[in-house]
Amino acid sequence: MSDAEELPQEETEENGETEMEEDNNPNYKEVENMQQESKEDDTLEEGEEREGKKEEEVEEEEKAVIEETEEKAGEAKEEEASGIQEETTVEPQEIIKSTISMEKLSTSSQSTMSGTFAKTRRGSESKHSLQSEGSKTKELPRVRSSQLGFLDLDEISSEKQQVSSLQRQLLGELEKKTIRMPQDELGQEGRDLEPEKGKRGLDEKEKDVQSKAGISKESLVSTTSEDILFQKEEGAVYPLTMTWSFGWNSSLPVYYIREKNQRVLLYVCAHSAVIYNVSRNNQYHLQGHPNVISCLCISEDRRWIATADKGPDCLIIIWDSFTGIPVHTIFDSCPEGNGIRAIAMTLDAKYLATISDAEIQVKVCIWKWTLAVDTPACTLQLPKEYGFQKYLTFNPTNNKELVSNSKTQAIYYSWVSRNVLICFKCGDYFFCTHQNEERETLAHSAPILTEKTFNKLVGKFSQSVFHLNLTQILSATMEGKLVVWDIYRSPSSSSASLGAPYIKPCKLVHLQKESITVLTTVDSYIVTGDIKGNIKFYDHTLAIVNWYSHLKLSSIRTLSFSVTLAAPPTEKSNYPPDCTLRGDFFIIRNLIIGTSDATVYHLTTDGTKLEKLFVEPKDAICAISCHPYQPLIAVGSVCGMIKVWDYEKKKYIFSRVFEKGLGVQSLTYNPEGALLGAGFTEGTVYILDAMSLENESPEPFRYSRTSVTHISFSHDSQYMATADVSFTVAVYMVVVKSGKRVWEYLARLRSHRKSIRSLLFGVHLDNNEPRLLSLGRDRLLIEYNLLKSHKDHLEVLDIHRTDQGSYPTCMVWYPPLTKELFLLICNSAYKVKLFNSTTKMCRKTLLGPAYGSPIEQAQVLPVKTTSELQKRYLVFINRDKVGLQILPVDGNPHKTAAIICHPNGVAGLALSYDGRYAFTAGGHDRSVVQWKINLSRPVRLLSPLDRSRN
Repeated sequence: MSDAEELPQEETEENGETEMEEDNNPNYKEVENMQQESKEDDTLEEGEEREGKKEEEVEEEEKAVIEETEEKAGEAKEEEASGIQEETTVEPQEIIKSTISMEKLSTSSQSTMSGTFAKTRRGSESKHSLQSEGSKTKELPRVRSSQLGFLDLDEISSEKQQVSSLQRQLLGELEKKTIRMPQDELGQEGRDLEPEKGKRGLDEKEKDVQSKAGISKESLVSTTSEDILFQKEEGAVYPLTMTWSFGWNSSLPVYYIREKNQRVLLYVCAHSAVIYNVSRNNQYHLQGHPNVISCLCISEDRRWIATADKGPDCLIIIWDSFTGIPVHTIFDSCPEGNGIRAIAMTLDAKYLATISDAEIQVKVCIWKWTLAVDTPACTLQLPKEYGFQKYLTFNPTNNKELVSNSKTQAIYYSWVSRNVLICFKCGDYFFCTHQNEERETLAHSAPILTEKTFNKLVGKFSQSVFHLNLTQILSATMEGKLVVWDIYRSPSSSSASLGAPYIKPCKLVHLQKESITVLTTVDSYIVTGDIKGNIKFYDHTLAIVNWYSHLKLSSIRTLSFSVTLAAPPTEKSNYPPDCTLRGDFFIIRNLIIGTSDATVYHLTTDGTKLEKLFVEPKDAICAISCHPYQPLIAVGSVCGMIKVWDYEKKKYIFSRVFEKGLGVQSLTYNPEGALLGAGFTEGTVYILDAMSLENESPEPFRYSRTSVTHISFSHDSQYMATADVSFTVAVYMVVVKSGKRVWEYLARLRSHRKSIRSLLFGVHLDNNEPRLLSLGRDRLLIEYNLLKSHKDHLEVLDIHRTDQGSYPTCMVWYPPLTKELFLLICNSAYKVKLFNSTTKMCRKTLLGPAYGSPIEQAQVLPVKTTSELQKRYLVFINRDKVGLQILPVDGNPHKTAAIICHPNGVAGLALSYDGRYAFTAGGHDRSVVQWKINLSRPVRLLSPLDRSRN
């Protein structure tokens, strides 16, 4: 055999230590598999035939020297393997086998067998080392594990020096022989390395597949930065994808997440939390709650977000704000109650505290969410007399203390972890150990506070915080006062028998005349926001330092300060002076202000610059309508606001707020897109210019005394019909007076006995005249004769009964997929029926989408090209979902898909003119959600059998 195949590779480091190194090659399996050894020997024998006798003699000499020293060297190396990096060791056979088995599972092409071979060298020396691995593996002696523990360190060091000098001599001869090796032998070496190359190739393929699939061995949460959230481009996964949320829940706080590179906010919209980038004007939605989010909180560093909801199967979800990934979910967090009412997070984000929304047994829970457990660390039942605890916060410097309050009661909490001493006997010995007990205790103190306590009117509590001096709690009231509570804590050296900490009211401070709605702390200030829109700052002695009273805001609902500290004053700074005698600069962080009228502002303290970020409806949204040929959507609210958005650019266009008492209930654009019909809650009907929202007619129509629920225009915009809550249909028409087209009232008729579900215009096929039909919950389908109708008389053409036991829920024109023209009617029994549009005869009854509640509204998706006329889709909403159905209807449940859009109820549906988007109005959740329709996704829901049938 050649020297290169048999001799170990050695190299002397700079510190004089000699190492024997081997490359990690699959031939190491020879130790475990003797058959593989024989195969390797055959390969080595071919190389031996090429070598001369001179080389064989040198090999025998080197082999003899190695056999004399390697046993001692192996013992020495084994003893020092744990302390000296890259030392050659000799392990027992059991360890070698386990190491080789671990090598099989390794994906690294450069992994090292621990304790048997040293780290692989690179360059030309690594090739010789790889060739010699087979012979060395067979020749290395086995050392018993009992011998490894009794090595003489002095002997090891001397033996180590001998081995090093010998290996240096062998290394020189080995290098000379390697230089004289012919080219074909080097080629044979390359072939011997093929398994290693193949293994490396597999690693590269694996990495390539992982990169293409977006898989990383490292956690995205632990490696991401702040900017990755809005850099993510997610492809369409579902038929309906949420792309934008209009509106926000102004009853919940808005948080200032980031300010360094871009201004980012966090707020709640229905059952989703929205991370809104103001600078880029884009949103990221945290979706996962089945119910409307009832409360949320955020960590001090703005990294972790906790959201909770109210309703069946309520959830608590903790999110990573950098990636939008839900890192932990607590399922069924409140099985006894109806969800979570208040939530708080500690300063270090390790613990969560929640208060349930139960009416009888209110439960306070502490969660160690970082341990990924679904059970609380400790709980506490509160009596019903304490009221609904609506605000909760931790002590910023002590995770074991909390405070909450209802309108009438403030409660202080303290929780401790008990250390348990466990003793056990093992043989003749006793052992004791400390163990943290999982069942921790949560104590509370809730002193009763009445007007007799201070002989003054206290008022209803709004919010409570811990004082800056950490020994007191402050509770703000709606009378503009602060209740100061003293905290009495037991000394740390005292025993637990002295009782838990408690609070007592010590002072009532009348801060201001206005009701305090927000109380918080920032830096060294105590901050209040009041019902008049004033923001005031106090020091730790409750002396006023500065205030903002000229901003002309409505009632303050939330204040959120930037996580970035305020910049120190410079010559260009324009900080206002404070109210002290010295008149120092009042330096405070920038902040976000949320008001009761659903407006969000950004206040730059340097220069006192107030910027209005967005204004949304503050009341229920029931009316939405899309423009027939422009990317515009009109949103109407019960608060009297009509707001028009460009839904492609996500840009607010214009709005109009009507006088108090006028709430928008219904909206519809006419087919030409020039007019916008608006029905109001008190029965008024406006016809507005679509581009300015100004009145098209001099005076609104007031022919109804109840809320107008439906508005519809004819295809030629000559007629407009309305339906109201009193089961009445009214018709308006265009007349020419003095050369001008004006709208006039024609007639009205109470044609139904129950609520009107749908009001549709159609077209007579023979004369192209408009048709008007109405469908009521009284199971009647009525068509009106517009040509024979005249002033104050609305003629009925025919009446047909659609159902017997169930009642109809909505009606829509069925697309012309066949020669026969149909009306599609959905009912409360999850059925869809096709009626001949002329004879009103039911031609087919099929199973409709069944997603927990019947269909309430439906519209056929518009198409952009004639080639799409034979591929039609139906968009529908039920009580809380929006869905998509592939037409034609045939009862196949696999041709439908739906997703929760508004858990508290859907109030309206609208489709974009090009069929790309669907819009849903959430009613009392004060939001409108834009859904992108992915038509390629519903087809994949079908089985191959269903596709072949269609």
